[in-house]
Amino acid sequence: MTTPIRVLELRSVRGTGGGPEKTILFGAARSDPARVSVTVCYIRDTRDDIFAIGERARALGLDYVEVLERGSFDPSIWAPLRRLVAERNIDIIHGHDYKTDLLTWLLAKRTRRMALSTAHGWAGLSPREQRIYYPANKRLLARFPRVIAVSSRIRDELLRHGADPERVSVVLNGIDPTRYRRDEARVTRARSALGLRPSDIALVTVGRLEAVKRFDLLIQAFSDVHRARPDCRLLIAGEGSERQALEAERDRHNLGEHGVFLGHVGDPTDLYHAADLFVQSADSEGTPNAVLEAMAFEVPVVATDAGGTREVLRDAVDGIIVPTGRVETLAAALRTVLANPMEARMRVKSARHRIETDLAFETRMRRVEAIYEELIARPAQAAG
Repeated sequence: MTTPIRVLELRSVRGTGGGPEKTILFGAARSDPARVSVTVCYIRDTRDDIFAIGERARALGLDYVEVLERGSFDPSIWAPLRRLVAERNIDIIHGHDYKTDLLTWLLAKRTRRMALSTAHGWAGLSPREQRIYYPANKRLLARFPRVIAVSSRIRDELLRHGADPERVSVVLNGIDPTRYRRDEARVTRARSALGLRPSDIALVTVGRLEAVKRFDLLIQAFSDVHRARPDCRLLIAGEGSERQALEAERDRHNLGEHGVFLGHVGDPTDLYHAADLFVQSADSEGTPNAVLEAMAFEVPVVATDAGGTREVLRDAVDGIIVPTGRVETLAAALRTVLANPMEARMRVKSARHRIETDLAFETRMRRVEAIYEELIARPAQAAG
């Protein structure tokens, strides 16, 4: 390419967002400027008073734009979106959720640009999303000229809804191994800041406090472990609608100070440095960024077999994978890791090597950039 491909990353989210924000923002920051010029646009609801994506984007020096809306279906956003496409002379419009996928499709048709989506998964919170929006989104994505799926399971789901296999590419989420690197000098301070004693064993998890993450199951499994290992403490980082119910679950198991809710943690680096074990308990995931982070920071991992977890964390090689929804199996895996620290250390070394090679963010971005170039080379498919 003689000039960079101009890409508009388009996303709609509330609050602090989730894993896709790391993929979008760091992806824009680490793109090769000789190949791709990226504008990141977030649609921001004016009623959302905790929206924090802009601060993160500006800290990374991104070309970042917000389009304000007064409700979930505000037609006034259309004009500024069309203007943005024209002013930036965008080549590819890249959606990242069911709302911006629809906007991407319509904008591409109207402005004769290329349409692309990354399918991060469909782990929604509301029955309406599950019954209406997600099925419609899958059918729409089947008409896109190209879709990036963050796991093979997501790709398979798209194929079941009619997508052309040649138009769906699996590109796993990645992580920056230079930014996410363990520093033993931080461990003592990080543990002290969290109120951990030297003898405490810290089990850590990170995620939205929503039903799909199954922190209720984790609390039950931890309670079983804690009876035999009273030196264990469970630290849960995140916020969400299930917090009150989860706190009640903790209290029902009489965990007291051994089950701690940390709230939203903007930068979990110290949390991973304080951790002796990381746990994912979710029923559904795309490619879990928190698992990637734990692997990068050399924390032993026990994770449920949700979404693309098995593709990034090889069972019995980089960590331990257990079936979803089984308290007893999860508790047994936690006990196994705690009882066999040398085996856990070998898996940690393997996981770190994988982060530095196959799962490095640079590797991911080169694959994505190749997809941009392939899409530009086939303009006849722009509208599907």
